[in-house]
Amino acid sequence: MDTAGLPVRSRLEENASANVCIVGAGISGLSTAYMLARAGRSVIVLDDGEIGGGETSRTTAHLSNALDDRYFELERLHGEKGARLAAESHAAAIDQIEAIVKAEAIGCDFERLDGYLFNPPEGDPGTLDQELEAAHRSGLTGVERVARAPLDWFDTGPSLRFPRQAQFHPMRYLEGLARAFEQRGGRIFTGTHVNEIKGGAQAGVKTDEGREVKAGSIVVATNTPVNDMVTIHTKQHAYRTYVVGMRVPRGSVTSALFWDTLDPYHYVRLQSEGDSHVLIVGGEDHKTGQADDTEERFDRLAAWTRERFPMAKDQIFSWSGQVMEPVDGMAFIGRNPGDETNVYIATGDSGHGMTHGTIAGLLLTDLILGRQNEWASLYDPSRISMRSASEFAAENLNVAAQYADLVTGGDVASAEQVAVGSGAVLRRGLKKIAVYRDEQRQVHEFSAICPHLGCVVAWNPAEKSWDCPCHGSRFDPMGNVLNGPALTGLSPAE
Repeated sequence: MDTAGLPVRSRLEENASANVCIVGAGISGLSTAYMLARAGRSVIVLDDGEIGGGETSRTTAHLSNALDDRYFELERLHGEKGARLAAESHAAAIDQIEAIVKAEAIGCDFERLDGYLFNPPEGDPGTLDQELEAAHRSGLTGVERVARAPLDWFDTGPSLRFPRQAQFHPMRYLEGLARAFEQRGGRIFTGTHVNEIKGGAQAGVKTDEGREVKAGSIVVATNTPVNDMVTIHTKQHAYRTYVVGMRVPRGSVTSALFWDTLDPYHYVRLQSEGDSHVLIVGGEDHKTGQADDTEERFDRLAAWTRERFPMAKDQIFSWSGQVMEPVDGMAFIGRNPGDETNVYIATGDSGHGMTHGTIAGLLLTDLILGRQNEWASLYDPSRISMRSASEFAAENLNVAAQYADLVTGGDVASAEQVAVGSGAVLRRGLKKIAVYRDEQRQVHEFSAICPHLGCVVAWNPAEKSWDCPCHGSRFDPMGNVLNGPALTGLSPAE
């Protein structure tokens, strides 16, 4: 699997206008762009990187309606109707992807297969029974309990089989989606950083280079909103998840999706790669910026894999990705709270970015075109769920605790202690400084204060990035912004 984005398109070099301007060229942005273009609307897509160069390129591409927040938990938070709409919308997203693949002749290894949820010995033995009953109430009547998942050498114990799940190669799909969008008159501009988003009668976005796109509606599809300082960021929180790819002999592992019930859980699938298969395994999640063992997590994930899949030998790749976890388990797709009515967001993927991104395309198209959609209330970004009050409080207390780093000492006492190719935070008087020493031993210093809401960033040695432990903003070693909600990079140290 390749975690690089697709080749860049041209930059936006002059002012432009469209019915809809979409910020973000990942799965949410391009799904929405394609569906709007198919409905006859003029659409411009802007991205400061490559197409799919953000979190879409870091997905393991499980296309599933077996939601990892569990249907019995979604029932508690959203009622039986909400759980039913969640099941219905994710199933519809898989069907939509399959229909687009066929209609646009996209060669992306799309495949229908079964998924298996199993409970390891250390898990709660009642989880599967609860989930089976809740899944049936949610309309997934094809889900059944089986004696074990189809892994002969690894006894998973009782499992739930979810039929008609799917998988694909996400970047090949995105490439086909972009091509189909452009064939319908859509315009994509990459390498174009947006620094201002404004709704209302004079809606539009402005770029670093002073260009402007005027539009009737704006969609912010940047993994986490970069146009919202506070509201949504109190209702969802950023986690890092880790992935390894292990080569296995063709035919040695059943082609299916596998998940366990641990927290954090493990997720497994196969990808065809030449004459062999690659076992893609994910897990070891933690809150962004709040772990000091990021490199070791890949080792633990590989060890977990080899213990349960003894035919897995060579590790051929690894990466980590960012998952936005809403406090009530469902994505935020719709009008941006507190903003003008023609500004929309898509965020809160909760580990199901490919289906949530496709749901965004279906739902936002209906909202922009003024059509009714039964899913709108479930995904409404303005929703308030009193049943998730404890999760809301716990997550925001965790964020508040991170501000204590403003008054602590640093990771090192001086820049001389920072290793080559590494970074660390030090205290200099009243200030926190992010220090990076490059491969040529040159030292680069930046303010360690995240420009979003003022938390102290932490060095991530696995990704060689500065990560904010409060709301998940990330920056490259030289302080340039990689992930929102920050719109700008770390400022140079004074």
